Amino acid sequence: MFLVAPLVVGMWRSTWGIMELHRNMFPNVQIYLLGMLIHISFALVRSYLLSRSRSTKENKPKFHWIRERVLSRVYGYIFILSCIMHWRGGWGIFDMLVAAVIPEENDPHRPVLIGALTLFMYASTAAVRAARNLLASPYFLVTDGKEATYQFDTRFRRQTSREMALYVLDCIFSVTVVGSLVVFVWRGSWALLDIFLYPDDQVRSFWTSLVGGYVVVLVTFVLQVPMRWAAARLHGAPRLLLVDVYHLMSFVATVNVWRGVWGLLDVYYFPDRPKFSNWSIHIISLTLLILLNCSNSILVRGVYIDAEEPAGDCVVFPCHYLRLFFHKERTKKRHSRVLAAAALSAARKTEEASMLQTPEEKV
Repeated sequence: MFLVAPLVVGMWRSTWGIMELHRNMFPNVQIYLLGMLIHISFALVRSYLLSRSRSTKENKPKFHWIRERVLSRVYGYIFILSCIMHWRGGWGIFDMLVAAVIPEENDPHRPVLIGALTLFMYASTAAVRAARNLLASPYFLVTDGKEATYQFDTRFRRQTSREMALYVLDCIFSVTVVGSLVVFVWRGSWALLDIFLYPDDQVRSFWTSLVGGYVVVLVTFVLQVPMRWAAARLHGAPRLLLVDVYHLMSFVATVNVWRGVWGLLDVYYFPDRPKFSNWSIHIISLTLLILLNCSNSILVRGVYIDAEEPAGDCVVFPCHYLRLFFHKERTKKRHSRVLAAAALSAARKTEEASMLQTPEEKV
């Protein structure tokens, strides 16, 4: 919550700011389409990339691990840029749509229009059972690794080996429809906070978002045990409604945390030197996330289906870090013990067989 999440927000804010400094090179509609195109392309070939990565490890060519590490970082960085282009372009398109209907920023009907659009987009997201995709860090933490880097789910879980046409349509729908709905809900919610949360005092507004967001984050984590108990005992529509309400509360916390960190960086971190501010945060955030083995947490990809997991697991947030580390260490030790036991057993069998042989058989 307090280390990875600010670094993720810093990476997004700095990359977004660099694009803002070069607006002519990053027009909204073009980068919106380009970001989705790259995302769809990676979705189409994700199984191939994973299998190629695994085969490389099995064949063990010279310096294979160095090559794989470099290729995965390049792939991840391109994916990061595509996600941010998709989002920045989508925010610009949302703003253009609002401005086309109500050009005046001080028009009292403008917040009503933004609220109506946001509510419609959220209802559409919930209708396709994708409201959980509105969440981000600090509720999600994705560690680096071959599975986490290359493999992610689409909305209808189609596999490339069967029904190729449906597989392609699934990838396109997941990125263009579900992904764009998430972008527009975020933009509308952020805009409403800008309008209603101390609009005349930005510093106070950002601090309120940060503190309030983290308070709600802590509350949702405290509520996770009773929510998990309740979700395990409900079925059908009541269970889905409970999960959606819980995720909506978590989304409100998420967007406030992001807005608070983002805005306070704009206010306090070299506001008069935007080029240095953006590039330094960009390099520092990306480097630290790679060293922490959490660079995949920057990405927005894959589609979670609301209440898909069995029992109460549908309200458990995938933010495991130390648990995964200790689990890997235990798995390694267990694997070593199994190999050692197998080797000892084989040695004993060989010794017993040798003792039963006659001198002639030994010769």
